[in-house]
Amino acid sequence: MSKVPSNYSQQPGHLPAASSVQLKVSRPGWLEIIVGLVVLAIVGFAGVSQLKRLGLDPVVYGLILTSWTGVATLTAFAVAVRLRIRSLNAFGVRPVSKRWLLIAIGVGLVAFVLKGLAVLGWIQITGNTNNVQGVYAEGGSGGVLSLVLATLFLGIVTPLGEELFFRGVVANALLRYGSFIGVVGSTVIFALCHGINIVFPAAVVAGLATAEVFRRSGSVWTAVIVHVVFNLPTIPVMVAAGMG
Repeated sequence: MSKVPSNYSQQPGHLPAASSVQLKVSRPGWLEIIVGLVVLAIVGFAGVSQLKRLGLDPVVYGLILTSWTGVATLTAFAVAVRLRIRSLNAFGVRPVSKRWLLIAIGVGLVAFVLKGLAVLGWIQITGNTNNVQGVYAEGGSGGVLSLVLATLFLGIVTPLGEELFFRGVVANALLRYGSFIGVVGSTVIFALCHGINIVFPAAVVAGLATAEVFRRSGSVWTAVIVHVVFNLPTIPVMVAAGMG
């Protein structure tokens, strides 16, 4: 990975280390990471465990789950923003050039291809072919409307929420320790939140791609675009393959 650009410290939310007081309130830190992860655990994991008890129709349950990660991470992000800083700019929510948006689309396409290779490698090493996201395919298998909704939830809402939290909060905070810690550290946290399963290698690919694009561009929107391109085909492909 290349070094942080010389103008990186001049961007909003990336102030010089000389003013420690300013630095603490100008970008997220460990407080935002920890509180955000706690909120994510409560809303995401605990919420899903309660949903399982309701005995919902498989399509309805699948649709709720396709949106749940986005809802949970958006909630975690909102809480993190309100803790101390209360400035979206400090979390990487800032305009980005069309050039960077095009780059993000290209990175997303490359990451999508690498995801397939990473999953195949995981299967070869572990022998585990259990598709833990089959419930998402069930959510999209109830007809055209459910397919569209599941695709939008997993392809748009989830990338938005995950990038705002895992890149805007987690990667942003860890980048104070350097590019390697920021990119790799946030990727490890992101991937572990998906569990040690067949999704793990895909999450590693997505985490590295989005974190590096975020680091270089300084805007979370580039990471969102990468993630959207990465996720958008998932539901249609799984439904077409009869995985639901």
